Amino acid sequence: MVWRRQLERLLEVGRLRNVSLPVMPTNSEAHPGLGGKIEVLKFADGTAVGRSDGAYSGRPAMEPKQLRVLELRYATVRAQALTPRESLAFVEEVLGET
Repeated sequence: MVWRRQLERLLEVGRLRNVSLPVMPTNSEAHPGLGGKIEVLKFADGTAVGRSDGAYSGRPAMEPKQLRVLELRYATVRAQALTPRESLAFVEEVLGET
């Protein structure tokens, strides 16, 4: 039931106009997201900080070059993920199987 509720919540949020829900297929080739989550926070004053489980030993990254690496890794993950429409269809399919 927990899995089912999580899938239902993903569908609910994924249908919002201001939300994009990209799903990475499990059969996709190796990608930078396999090393763990990638986070980049950008602030109004132009500063940024990032972190990734798979880069820089999980330590915060603040150098422009390090942030660019994290952004490129994230872009690669997004490029290989399903489109938002395909992602919602995939979640619906999985929900139907549970």
